[in-house]
Amino acid sequence: MDFQLSDIFFDYTLRTVAAGAGALGLVSGALGSFAVLRKQSLLGDAVSHAALPGIALAFLLTGSKATLVLVFGAALAGWLGTLLVIGVVRTTRIKEDSALGLTLSVFFGFGLVLLTFIQKMPDASQAGLDKFLFGQAATLLARDVVTIVALGAVAFAVMMMFWKEFKIISFDPDYAASLGIRVRRIDVLLTSVIVLAIVTGLQTVGVVLMSAMIVAPASAARQWTNRLGVMVALAALFGAMAGVSGAVVSSTATRLPTGPMIVVSLSTMVALSFAFAPARGILWRMLRERQNRAGLQSEKLLEDLYLLAAQHKDLNHGHTTSVLEAMNRASGAAVRRSLAQLLEQGWVEQKQAGVWSLTPAGVSEAKQRLTNSM
Repeated sequence: MDFQLSDIFFDYTLRTVAAGAGALGLVSGALGSFAVLRKQSLLGDAVSHAALPGIALAFLLTGSKATLVLVFGAALAGWLGTLLVIGVVRTTRIKEDSALGLTLSVFFGFGLVLLTFIQKMPDASQAGLDKFLFGQAATLLARDVVTIVALGAVAFAVMMMFWKEFKIISFDPDYAASLGIRVRRIDVLLTSVIVLAIVTGLQTVGVVLMSAMIVAPASAARQWTNRLGVMVALAALFGAMAGVSGAVVSSTATRLPTGPMIVVSLSTMVALSFAFAPARGILWRMLRERQNRAGLQSEKLLEDLYLLAAQHKDLNHGHTTSVLEAMNRASGAAVRRSLAQLLEQGWVEQKQAGVWSLTPAGVSEAKQRLTNSM
C-alpha cells in the first residue's frame, strides 16, 4: 500500500487511528512519568491486566460493548486492583513488586475465565471482546477518539490541579507529610489518574502492551532532563509521536497491527534516548570517559616530564618520545595525543623533532600537581 502524507488528513481510517493513538500516547506518556519516578513501572502492567475482568463483567452486566461502558468497568477493576496492592503493602511484609505481581496474575486469570465463559455464550454479541488482549486500533471510530480525548482531558486536568502535590510525593513523601499534605489520599488520587490513562488505551494497544505506553515514553524522556516539567512534556511528546508514527507505519502494509507498531516506535525512541541523550546517553558517557582518561594520561605525562627534568640542572632539559613512552607505559599514539594536549595548554614545547621539554608554566603546574598528590 502506497502511503502519502496527505492520507493522515484525508483518509478517515488512518486519521481516526492516528488521532486516537496520538492522544493516548500524549496522556500515558505524561502520567507515566510519575509512575517511573515513583519506581512503579510495574503498575501499568498490573492495572492493564487487572482491568480485564472489569471489561468482562461490564459486558455481562450491561450486554453493551460501548467503549465508555467497557472503559468504566476496566477502570473500576483496575482501581480496585491498585487499592488491593496498596493495602497488601501497608498491612503485610510483602514488597510492592510482589504485590503487583500477585494482583496481576489473580485478576488476569479471573478475567480470562470470564472471557472464556463469554465466548461460549450462544449469541454473537460477545464477538470482539478479545481485542482488549492485544488491542485493535484499526477498529477505532470517531466516537472512540472522542472518548479517549475526553478521559485524557480529565486526567490532565487533575494532574495540573494537583501538580505540586504529585511532584512532592513523587520525590519525598515524608517531606510532603511534614507539610501537612495527606499523602495517602494524594497517592490514591495519583494512582487513580494513572489507572484512567491505562484503561483508556486498552482498546488501542491491548492489555499485554499497555504497560509499554506508560513506561517507555517516560523512560526515554528521563534521559534528556532532570526537571519534572520538561520530563512530563517530553514524555507526552514521545508518546504522541510514537502513536502517530505507529499508526502510519502499520497503514503501509497489510496485516501489520497498529498496537505492536506503536510499541516498536516507542522502543526505537527509548533506544535512541539511551544512546544519544547528552546527560545520560551511553555514547556520551563513553565519550566523557575517554576524555577523562585522556586528561589523566596528560597529567601523568606532565608529572613524568618533571620527574625526568628534575634529574638535570636545567628543568627545561628535553626528553625523547621513546623515553616518555617507556616511563609512561603507554603506546606511541597515546603519548603523542597527550603531548599535543599539553602543547595546546602551553605546558610543554618541542625543542627538536621527537624531543620535548617543560615550559616555565608547565614546571609550575607539575610542581603544584605533585604537591597536591602528596
